Amino acid sequence: MACRVLNVSRSGYYDWLGRPASPRQQENEYLVKLIEKIHHDSRNTYGSPRVHAELVLGLGLPVNLKRVARLMREAGIQGLYRRRRRSCTVRDPNAEPSADLVNRNFTVDQPNRLWITDITEHSTMEGKLYCAAVMDAYSRLITGWSIADHMRTELVTDALGMAIIRRQPQKRADDDRTILHSDHGSQYTSWAFGKRLRRLACSPQWAPSGTAMTMP
Repeated sequence: MACRVLNVSRSGYYDWLGRPASPRQQENEYLVKLIEKIHHDSRNTYGSPRVHAELVLGLGLPVNLKRVARLMREAGIQGLYRRRRRSCTVRDPNAEPSADLVNRNFTVDQPNRLWITDITEHSTMEGKLYCAAVMDAYSRLITGWSIADHMRTELVTDALGMAIIRRQPQKRADDDRTILHSDHGSQYTSWAFGKRLRRLACSPQWAPSGTAMTMP
């Protein structure tokens, strides 16, 4: 009855029924098995771009990204999509930050000429942690850091204190001061951080610097 409705011969139907899968179908089945293994090894986090990179760069298979995405979609395999993290920078509209002494020129020829500081957020199994760091623009070395479960002002003052203790920058002329550069986050424009900078400003080797946006 099916052959009659579909207008095909019985011999043609049985030929199709016993015909092996085409090379294209066999290759797709093989790729799906590899994709499932790669996806499982990534703890079900990899999407089609990373799976494609593993197939091409890791296994040396010449396969197209669109084909990988289609096979994953047909097999119900999906990567983990993470939300874009919110910036740690929260401005204080009433604060008056220091002038920008860097002007996006982060090239220096000696250590302790330009220090850059910022806060980063990290997700852990026990909640969020915040890390404040001070980096020497000359060597890209992190000279001071502080980690806590909050973003209060002591987070950034502790990082600055460590950098000062470890590096002990030498006093130089007024036109050759160490610049501490930060964004306009409320921690860096707070009274406590400003007090620390004012204490350092009594020495001629220090000069605070800020930018109008979340620049380094």
